[in-house]
Amino acid sequence: ADPIVIKFSHVVAPDTPKGKGAEKFKELAEKYTAGKVKVEVYPNSTLYKDKEELEALQLGAVQMLAPSNSKFGPIGIKDFEVFDLPFLLPNLDALRKVTEGPIGKRMLKLMDAKGMVGLAYWDNGFKQMSANKPLKTPADYKGLKFRIGGFPGRVIQKLGGVPQLLGAPDIYPALEKGVIDAAEWVGPYDDEKLGFYKVAKYYYTPGWWEGGSMLGAFINIDKWNSLPKHYQAILRNASAYANDWCVAKYDAVNPPALKRLIANGAQLRAFSPEIMDACWKAAQELHAEIAKTNASFKKVKESMEAFQGAAYPWFRVAELNYDSFMIRHLA
Repeated sequence: ADPIVIKFSHVVAPDTPKGKGAEKFKELAEKYTAGKVKVEVYPNSTLYKDKEELEALQLGAVQMLAPSNSKFGPIGIKDFEVFDLPFLLPNLDALRKVTEGPIGKRMLKLMDAKGMVGLAYWDNGFKQMSANKPLKTPADYKGLKFRIGGFPGRVIQKLGGVPQLLGAPDIYPALEKGVIDAAEWVGPYDDEKLGFYKVAKYYYTPGWWEGGSMLGAFINIDKWNSLPKHYQAILRNASAYANDWCVAKYDAVNPPALKRLIANGAQLRAFSPEIMDACWKAAQELHAEIAKTNASFKKVKESMEAFQGAAYPWFRVAELNYDSFMIRHLA
């Protein structure tokens, strides 16, 4: 019999860890189904663009889709913005929440209603922001043309900024020409590859807009239901492995990339406490406004907050003191 073909479209370049994560998924899916499943990978959204990708997935023209996260056009569905909140849990813990507990269950229900099934998708850890001018106080956000979208972009608007949504190839020329003043993308390794340090010398941390982004890959529900149960299990495990591999890969390549960025003139700076507090306040105001009219958002937001309230005191006991000690002695 002919192999089962899964056309897999994603938005990232093939030579990045995320792009290689897609190939890792393909390798494992084909290996453990003994070639009975064939995954055709299409990077850089080469088949469809923006909302066309979601429509293609729902119609079955592509069987699997991975936008970079919910703030991009393909999965810009209102209910999904709750999975793109600023000031989320640390990255790995956020990913665990996708598959465990009420947040993950709610997300699966939302995806099912949209005609798709969700798998873990490979993330990259914390993010940074490139800017072509210094940002010292919340007032510096007024009029700031910032390449950022979705829910975080609405937080920036509250501070007087002007969010812009641009694809990877358009960010460098926009920074170079002054069309935008700042951009968030992936992190040091990918930002270096795109050369942002040449046109935006300030490099800010932490990326509060995606402290723990929850990325997902989506499979057409009819295609999924047509697969034998053991193939479904193989795809889930291949995706989970590719996710762990990708996060580990970024943890390996980001530190030397950051050193190279600094050596090439990027000025690493931390957001001031005033900016962090202003962003936090704006995000909480926006959360509250949406929760008043979106019951689904309210339910998942409350679940996240309850988990954070229990998790952060534990992280302080279990990890913060140890990490602080090791940094003092090794940094």
